[in-house]
Amino acid sequence: MIKTSMSLLLVLVAVSLTFGKYTPKTGKRIPQTLSRGWGDQLIWSQTYEEALYWARSRNKPLMVLFHLEDCPHSLALKKVFAEDNELQKLLDEDFIVLNLMYETTDKHLSPDGQYVPRIIFVDPSMTVRADVTGRYANRMYAYEPNDIKLLISNVKKAKKLLKSEL
Repeated sequence: MIKTSMSLLLVLVAVSLTFGKYTPKTGKRIPQTLSRGWGDQLIWSQTYEEALYWARSRNKPLMVLFHLEDCPHSLALKKVFAEDNELQKLLDEDFIVLNLMYETTDKHLSPDGQYVPRIIFVDPSMTVRADVTGRYANRMYAYEPNDIKLLISNVKKAKKLLKSEL
């Protein structure tokens, strides 16, 4: 009886470790306030200029996420975004990430208007990837919670485009 209980306990621990939140290869990181809840284990850039610098120097694409703290659409996307292990892993390993609650002076980051939530991808050459879009014609870079698979696909596409064009 005790051996069965111990075996069951070990299986439950192994399962919980396997299906838990994404943990980077370098181990659990101290949560950053820059994450604003979008992925505490990701290393977020502080400014657009810093993010561009890191993208160029590390030859990684940049993902810029525009949102508002009290926007119900941003809050709904944030919940799904932060809980998706595949997305968190892709971003941690292959991207420079920045989330902004204000508009930048770079008009290339709002090609079809200023709305939230909006996700734009930028190459290390500082070229905005206008061809990596969401599913909405009137808000081309908008994503909703049920679009998380499309967002993951677009993250992979942005990574693949970078590699194929170099």
